[in-house]
Formats: sequence, structure tokens, C-alpha cells
Amino acid sequence: MNGKVYQRAEIVDFWAMVFNPSTMDRLIHVWLGAFILGAFFVMSISAWYLLKGRHLEFARRSFTGGLLLATVSSLAQLLSGHSNARMVSEYQPAKLAAMEGIYETENSTGLYILGWPDDESETVKYGIEIPGMLSFLVHDNFKTPVPGFDQLEETWGRPPVWITFQAYHLMIAIGMTFIGSTLLACWFWWRGTLFDQRWLLWYFVFAVILAFVANEAGWVAAEVGRQPWIVYPSLVNGELTGGLRTSAGLSEAVRAEQVLGSIIFFGLIYFLLFVLWVTLLHQKITHGPDIDDVDNSGEYPSMKKAFE
Repeated sequence: MNGKVYQRAEIVDFWAMVFNPSTMDRLIHVWLGAFILGAFFVMSISAWYLLKGRHLEFARRSFTGGLLLATVSSLAQLLSGHSNARMVSEYQPAKLAAMEGIYETENSTGLYILGWPDDESETVKYGIEIPGMLSFLVHDNFKTPVPGFDQLEETWGRPPVWITFQAYHLMIAIGMTFIGSTLLACWFWWRGTLFDQRWLLWYFVFAVILAFVANEAGWVAAEVGRQPWIVYPSLVNGELTGGLRTSAGLSEAVRAEQVLGSIIFFGLIYFLLFVLWVTLLHQKITHGPDIDDVDNSGEYPSMKKAFE
């Protein structure tokens, strides 16, 4: 109408959209992240009770249950993350390149433990790298190269590398910390000395914060890493098909100040909800469980009395 070409994404196959190649990997990854957060939440409150000498039998039982769930889920999350990375390497290769700071394709692609991606020099400064490990994780051998932006950028574009890299590695670092700490706690539990380790209980009081951070970092890596695409395209016969760029998803009917106003308004609502949540949570934790131990002896009141 005015010489501009407009694009929009349309659903032509609902079930193909729902069960796309990434659905199960992402769903399982999110489920496990929720299990880990929930388990660390339970352990945080239980550890606090144990350190303060309150509701001891209840706290021991709930901490043990949370620990077992956190341990299994953390180990399963490692396998889920590996499966996700393989899926991303196939369907969103530019995202993987951003996550691992791969600017230049080379044989035996290494895996960075940490580093500082620099777009100007197209290098990862101060990087600590395991040689060939990314090639092994993606291709099951140490020699096959993982494509970098020198091969991908012209076709797929380049996401913001620094924030994608750091969010991704922060998520992994916290996940590995959880594996180590839960296995250590399980070892102490097996030896019967878990609840004597006050330093470890203090760690679990605050580790729930890391669980929140890991979940948010994972979403940042996923959503920033998908740029510049709202709908990620497929590569068919050497050409991209079915995608929608973020730049093409802008509505000319919505002005920038309206978007900013919406963000501020929703931010205020979520802040108020957060304050309410913290207030109610503090009240519940202070009150403690309704079914409590008697004189910390480990003997519960009868179920009849408890529900009267």
C-alpha cells in the first residue's frame, strides 16, 4: 500500500507448532528446573528450622525429601542440558555459537568454562577452554568442527554474544554447583552426619537464590540467543524458510512510549505481587507447620488431634 513489505507469522499446523523439534527437550528442561527450584525452596526453609532448633523432626524429614529430589533432578538436568545443546546445534546453530563464543570455525572445537567474548576482536578473552570438548559433545568425536559465525552469520544472523555467553555459562556453573553440593549432602546423610554440618545447612538456606538465578539465566540465554528471530526459521535446500525476524515483528500501530508504559506498569504490578509474596511467605515460615513435633522428640500428635 505504501511500498513497504509486511510480514506476519501464521499457524498453518497447530500440532506441528506444539510438537516442534525442540518441544520435548525444552519441556523436560523446564520441568527439571522447576523441580530443582522447588526442592531447594523446601531445603532452604527446612535448613533454617534446623539451624534455629525449631520443628526439628519435621525439618529433617522435609530436608531429606527435598535433598533426594534435588539430587536426582540436578543429575537429570545435566543429561537434559546435553540433549538440549545437541538440538540447538542442529536447529539453532547461531544460538550455540553465541552460547560458546564461536566466532571462527576450526577443527576440534573447544568448550569454554568461562571467558569474556569480545565482538570487536572476535575472540573470547581470558577464556579457560577444554580443547575439543564441544566437538565431542555435539558430534561424539573430538575433531568435527562446530560452525562459528564466519559460516553462520550471513544466513542466520548473530545474536548478542556477550550476554548469551555469560547467561548460559552462569546457568551451567550453578547447575554443576548443585550437583556437587547435593551429592556431598547425600554422602553426609548416608553417614548419618548431615544435620551436624551447620556450614552446609547455611549454604542450603541461601542456595535457593541460586536456583532462581539459574532459571532466569537459562531463559535469558534461550531468548536472547534466538535473536534476530521471533520465529526461528528452518534451513531447506540451503535457504531459510518459515522464519520471522524481530525487526519485522514491529507493529506501526504501537508507539515506543506505549511499549515503555506497558513495561513500567507490568513491572510495578509484579513488584507489588513480589512484596505480597515475601510478606505471606515470611508469615508462613514464622508460623511453621500445622502438624508439629512434640518437644522435638520426633513423636507426632495423632492424626485425629491434628485435624480437629
